[in-house]
Amino acid sequence: MGARPPRRRAPPAAAAAAAAAAPGPLGALLAAALLAAAGAQQSATVANPASGASSDLLPHFQLEPEDVYIVKNKAVSLACRATPATQIYFKCNGEWVHQGDHVTQHSTDRSTGLPVMEVRIEVTRQQVEKIFGLEEYWCQCVAWSSSGTTKSQKAFVRIAYLRKNFEQEPTAREVSIEQGIVLPCRPPEGIPPAEVEWLRNEELVDPELDANVYVTPEHSLVLRQARLADTANYTCVAKNIVARRRSASAAITVYVNGGWSTWTQWSGCSTSCGRGWQKRSRTCTNPTPLNGGAFCEGQNVQKTACTTLCPVDGAWSEWSKWSECGAECTHWRSRECSEPAPRNGGRDCYGPELDTRNCTSELCTHAAPGAEDVALYVGLVAVAVCLVLLLLVGVLVYCRKKGGLDADVADSSILTAGFQPVSIKPSKADNPSLLTIQPDLSTTTMTYQGSLCPRQDGPAKLQLPNGHLLSPLGAGRHTLHHSSPAAEGADFVARLSTQSYFRSLPRGTNNMAYGTFNFLGGRLMIPNTGISLLIPPDAIPRGKIYEVYLTLHKQEEVRLPLAGCQTLLSPIVSCGPPGVLLTRPAILAMGHCVEASAENWSIRLKKQSCEGTWEDVLQLGAEPCTELYYCQLEAQACYVFTEQLGRFALVGESLSMAASKRLKLVLFAPAACPSLEYNIRVYCLSDTQDVLKEVIQLEKQLGGQLIGAPRVLHFKDSYHNLRLSIHDMPSSLWKSKLLASYQEIPFYHIWSGLQPFLHCTFTLERLSTSTCELACKIWVWQVEGDGQSFTVNFNIAKDTRFSDWLVPDEVGTPALVGPSAFKIPFLIRQKIISSLDPPGTRGADWRTLAQKLNLDSHLSFFASKASPTAMILNLWEARHFPNGNLSQLAAAVAEVGKQDGALFSEAEC
Repeated sequence: MGARPPRRRAPPAAAAAAAAAAPGPLGALLAAALLAAAGAQQSATVANPASGASSDLLPHFQLEPEDVYIVKNKAVSLACRATPATQIYFKCNGEWVHQGDHVTQHSTDRSTGLPVMEVRIEVTRQQVEKIFGLEEYWCQCVAWSSSGTTKSQKAFVRIAYLRKNFEQEPTAREVSIEQGIVLPCRPPEGIPPAEVEWLRNEELVDPELDANVYVTPEHSLVLRQARLADTANYTCVAKNIVARRRSASAAITVYVNGGWSTWTQWSGCSTSCGRGWQKRSRTCTNPTPLNGGAFCEGQNVQKTACTTLCPVDGAWSEWSKWSECGAECTHWRSRECSEPAPRNGGRDCYGPELDTRNCTSELCTHAAPGAEDVALYVGLVAVAVCLVLLLLVGVLVYCRKKGGLDADVADSSILTAGFQPVSIKPSKADNPSLLTIQPDLSTTTMTYQGSLCPRQDGPAKLQLPNGHLLSPLGAGRHTLHHSSPAAEGADFVARLSTQSYFRSLPRGTNNMAYGTFNFLGGRLMIPNTGISLLIPPDAIPRGKIYEVYLTLHKQEEVRLPLAGCQTLLSPIVSCGPPGVLLTRPAILAMGHCVEASAENWSIRLKKQSCEGTWEDVLQLGAEPCTELYYCQLEAQACYVFTEQLGRFALVGESLSMAASKRLKLVLFAPAACPSLEYNIRVYCLSDTQDVLKEVIQLEKQLGGQLIGAPRVLHFKDSYHNLRLSIHDMPSSLWKSKLLASYQEIPFYHIWSGLQPFLHCTFTLERLSTSTCELACKIWVWQVEGDGQSFTVNFNIAKDTRFSDWLVPDEVGTPALVGPSAFKIPFLIRQKIISSLDPPGTRGADWRTLAQKLNLDSHLSFFASKASPTAMILNLWEARHFPNGNLSQLAAAVAEVGKQDGALFSEAEC
């Protein structure tokens, strides 16, 4: 420290008294010395004025003791230096330090010539610890001169230490990029206080070199904006003169959440003509997710419907009339490419637009008709006469053949005067009027007795009382002879195989029904499939006999091309033979698996031509382009009106990702399990009866049994796969051999509908053969879509509780011919038709009946037919056979407005 300000000079007596205050004999000696020095000083004042100048100064310190720390057991040294000073002593905590503990050194200041004294002492850890807890250990110097005393500043002596544990350590964090980060650090307690520095991956963090980093006064490390480079392990380091401590490392992860790129351009329309779809996509690369950042939310693909204008090729109009013959002996005619004109990229007309000819047979003068012209005219007349003769011969031959055919099938007045005998003779072998394969009518005949009522058991019979709606019906005994529908299946299939169009038909009768039909109509059914063909009365012309078949195709046997977002919604069904003449539409019934809605689906009926190509013959919900086809779509079945038999399928095209199909989820497992392994098969089927029937037949061959009630799942057109997993098995009894957490069926395998028996197998292993109780949960779900769960809890050895869910074997004849195929008696049906077809004065006609039966949305189709009432009754027969409620139909007829409406009673017809 610098020199203190001089104090007022003390008298010698005061100095002696102060010296006497020094400890022990040292104080007495100091007092005597001061008194002697004072006398000498007074006598020498006059003799030596220079020495008098120094005696007027108080001592000031050139070096004062400073605070020090004791490290471990090492003693510390305190020093002070003063001038002018005759004595310097240390006083610690108010007590004088013993003279023997002082180390004194004398010197002279060269600039002033004044004496300089420097004193040092050592302080040990034991000395400090003696007063530890009472107060801090301090020492100061006291310097004497002839003028008085001066005290130095206090120097504190402390024991240095640094504890091991941090009061607060930094913790690991995950932060988004550009987010601020604060890593707190409170160092351990220590003397002197610890200094703090930060390490990043063991390298020193220097805030002066990185403007993004700074350290707060509380020693926290702050990153203003997190960067990818800031992903590291951070360590807080505390150090002082005693030790250096490290905190636990904190892992900082800077993640990047994914961001969508911009949408690509819309793709071209999937169809070159008509309605199709187009899509665009984007990727999660703006930015790409890093370090566990979230993936982009939302869809990466968008689809929308599009319509492409169909190219129209140009076509020529009719030629104009020839112009008058010109001076150059030519005349001309013209035409235009305007019927239609080419548009939307269609081809122009091919050929000349102007036609020029010589108008005088290359002679410019008109010659009179001669003998050559007369011969030409005679020849033309002769040709015309020959053509007329040939036409007459053809008409005669046709009439003869028709007469022979009418001899084969005796007509009757059953539709007007009751049920008269109808006899169908065996066909002649060379009769060309019978279409398709010639039926074998000579094997058996069947005799039908009684009036025309449904030939089935049950209390519901139709009886109509007399009145102006229906006139009384004749009763009597009638006989109908016709060919048996139970002909040999092998013979029928063999005969069909000779026709080129039927080469693809299955060689068996499990998925096939067939029968021989005439104008009375009938019905074909494939058991347990929901597929049937209704041939209404009078659909087959009188005098004709058709051998008709109905076939369910396996999807792997028939190639049905699908484009874009198209998917198969129904079984592929054939009815034939194709090309036969039907005067009224037959009704083909089959199931489907679509959740239909106009905004999500475009549904089309496809028909295969004889050349093998598939064509769209009807778009549901749109105005039909032809009257040959019509379709009534219900929740789980569709009814196709067709006047041309052939091969049909229902195909849908999704218009949005909300479009969904129904999947039937079915669980099967072995009925007997002698080994430790046990397989659970989860089928994901199109929700139609025919596919379920096939799977049940397959499982019967494999020895499987149903282990859970079937469930329905709505599968959306979202490009997401179907996942299946198994959970909650008792680990002490069972274990799964599945290596992954779930199994997956690709989206397109399901959506196309062309792979009917998709399934996943869960292989389980029981730890003992005595374990028979199985309890688990099976989850089936579409990613970001619908899901279903099965709670399996049954005995694998004897539990058969779910066998009732299996489709029972239908008992009955696949082919029903004549009146037995219909619920409504034939003659009563005819009377209803004749009464409701004509327009009613008060609206009591077929329109009201359609409204009562909730069929009023099809009025335009019914009105386009010769007998709208017949169409309504045919559709009712197709929808309600064999368990239809005749009472409801009778009530609907009665409500039409006729007082004598049809009623049902328990009586026979």
